[in-house]
Amino acid sequence: MPEPVAWDLAERVALRVAGREPLEDSYLYASLHADFEELTAQAEAMVEAETGLRSLAGPARARVTNRQGWVLANVASFERLLRPVTIRLSASLEQGGALGAPMAKVGRSVAGTQVGLLLGWMSTRVLGQYDQLLIEEESPEEQDIVYYIGPNVLALEQRYGFPPQEFRLWLALHEVTHRSQFTGVPWMRGHFLALVEQTLAGVDPDPHRLLEALRRATEQVRAGHNPLDDGGLLSLLAGPEQYEAIQQVGGMMSLLEGHGDVTMNRAGADRIPSAGRFNRVLHQRRRQRGPVRVLSTLVGIEAKMRQYEAGERFIAAVEEAGGPELLATVWTAPAMLPSMPEIRDPATWIERARAGAPAGQGRAV
Repeated sequence: MPEPVAWDLAERVALRVAGREPLEDSYLYASLHADFEELTAQAEAMVEAETGLRSLAGPARARVTNRQGWVLANVASFERLLRPVTIRLSASLEQGGALGAPMAKVGRSVAGTQVGLLLGWMSTRVLGQYDQLLIEEESPEEQDIVYYIGPNVLALEQRYGFPPQEFRLWLALHEVTHRSQFTGVPWMRGHFLALVEQTLAGVDPDPHRLLEALRRATEQVRAGHNPLDDGGLLSLLAGPEQYEAIQQVGGMMSLLEGHGDVTMNRAGADRIPSAGRFNRVLHQRRRQRGPVRVLSTLVGIEAKMRQYEAGERFIAAVEEAGGPELLATVWTAPAMLPSMPEIRDPATWIERARAGAPAGQGRAV
């Protein structure tokens, strides 16, 4: 039985939704690669000076791509990432016999369309990406790359009148900080990928499980809580072990995103006079309204956007209590990473860190 997601359809839909930014054809686009290559190298030195994190994988490599290039890379990444789930779902549908085949045919087209719509929409908004999931096992040269989506960068610079050199350095600082987190902390990449694998491995493709999840979600809504706040649709399908993994991933990503924003602003304080304005505009850009806000919530992007602010608040609270020295303990071992509840209540992590005790939810994988 074919895979339950029509990936070729997902790619076609995403490319259509992504469209083409007119500035991609302008003379400005040609200057982006040289600029980001130089500014990424500068950002790497600035991040190391600010954080003390030095990449163990050599100098960072910058790549400027368009929306179409970003879509193609991420469709392939999604396909690899979701393979454990799609294999189990295929087996489940195959067991349905004569009923399973037609359901699979319709379902894979629907799933492909949904994935395509999501990635196509995201491609119009993302500015840069350093993602440990965006790797190709058969092509080592395609790994460990800092991506910049050139047309989107140009469009934002033009819309808000941003000084290009300042804005591009500011973006590079954020993405290079993420690279330093994953390549400067020896255990970070393996720990992150293990958590992702643990989360996906436990997803149950049984449709009865989804109905039960929707019932629980309805009860939470009636109680005044948004059941999608903690990670989008995936959180609805999570069992107890997977929910714990989601909490760990959420805490980790809040820390990394908040640390990226804090480092970006601190490291560039002397060289990027417009950083405050950049920060205000992008924070406002993250606050979606209307149908876009609904879409962001459904797929978990809204939860991701809150990670930035929650992570920054956590870092501020930790540094107020113990300075950069206390914050630095988060890089010492997987057990010292904060869980999502600790991100929300930094005092609990601060108490644990001072006691030198690992948390149940922060244990190494």
